[in-house]
Amino acid sequence: MNAEILAVGSELLLGQITNTNARFISNQLSELGINVFYHTVVGDNAKRLEQAIEVAESRADLIIFSGGLGPTKDDLTKETIARHLGVSLESDEVALTHIEQFFAKRGRPMTENNRKQALILAGSEVLANHHGMAPGMIFNKNNRTYILLPGPPKELEPMFQFEAKPKLAAMLNDGGIIASHVMRFYGIGEAELEDQVQDILDAQTNPTVAPLASDGEVTLRVTAKAETEQQAQQLIAAKVAEIQAIVGEHQYGMDDDSLASKTVEMLLDNNLTIAAAESLTAGLFQSELAEIPGVGNALIGGIVTYAAEAKIKHLGISQGLIDTHGVVSGECAAAMASAVQKQFGTNIGIGLTGEAGPTAHDHQPVGTVWIGIAINDEEPLTYLLHLSGMRNTNRLRAVKFTCHYLMQLLEERGYTKRY
Repeated sequence: MNAEILAVGSELLLGQITNTNARFISNQLSELGINVFYHTVVGDNAKRLEQAIEVAESRADLIIFSGGLGPTKDDLTKETIARHLGVSLESDEVALTHIEQFFAKRGRPMTENNRKQALILAGSEVLANHHGMAPGMIFNKNNRTYILLPGPPKELEPMFQFEAKPKLAAMLNDGGIIASHVMRFYGIGEAELEDQVQDILDAQTNPTVAPLASDGEVTLRVTAKAETEQQAQQLIAAKVAEIQAIVGEHQYGMDDDSLASKTVEMLLDNNLTIAAAESLTAGLFQSELAEIPGVGNALIGGIVTYAAEAKIKHLGISQGLIDTHGVVSGECAAAMASAVQKQFGTNIGIGLTGEAGPTAHDHQPVGTVWIGIAINDEEPLTYLLHLSGMRNTNRLRAVKFTCHYLMQLLEERGYTKRY
């Protein structure tokens, strides 16, 4: 099955919002083995939308629409598709009741145009919207499948994952199943990873292996098709083990893991506590850890010391050290890590300093980052990064490298790590 994703909304063309829905849907379809060959964006214009539908029909047998299902006049996706396919619209009573209850619970009057959101293509299979009002739908005609989804990601993502995706899987597999897992790597580039596993990529049949890079990370998606879930998982496990034998040292997790979540997991599993002193990241390291549930048992506290004066006053960094080495230096990062570890009485202290950009500071080029890591009574270790990117990209990458190096250090010292 070949798919095209057609996003509807002038706000996308104007750059007011980013089309994250296409990325999400493509990712989900890849798990099903469905090829996505085109992403199309069209504004709130019925004529141009119909032209886009005609083009999509010439090259795809699955067309997924996002947006244009709302109550206003510029929400015209359903009406345009119905007219194009020669299908009538009818009100879905379950959806209408859901919309009425939505307004009743909030004590707000329901305007007449909100009834429009309950309209569906006659004969379509309704996809319930548990996070909004307008339902989605699946409609089949002339050996082609049309899926209509709401535009807001908080509605589209759960609707596709839990309503549409299982139905697509059933349509595709004729009783079989497709399973997929993602191997996550850091500290290795996409080209280098692909080169090291090239023999596996060249020989792939079932399971298939697909590389993908984003935000400084690299992933390998391993997908298997089999008659049962157990058989598919066995095929995947064997392929994962084969890949790990080659590049396992760079793997940090699987599936929905992140560097922050695996760092927190490792800290909790080993009853370790951590504190951080941050300069260029200004609390971003602590913020990333704080997104992970349960981190309160590991993250004790931290401090942002952006200016040199703050490093001297609140961390006790000596003026002499700063005068001699500068604030963007390994010596400063190490001193920050040791000072915050002592202040908060933790097993681990992190010091982050550097120049994120866009202009150079302290005679250091943009992208220079120093990471200091102090573990228990050991002398702190430091890591130098030379990053190239936009300011906030450099800050986020500095955080990711900190997690990466910390996990490596802990594993070298015998602390347990899960995959």
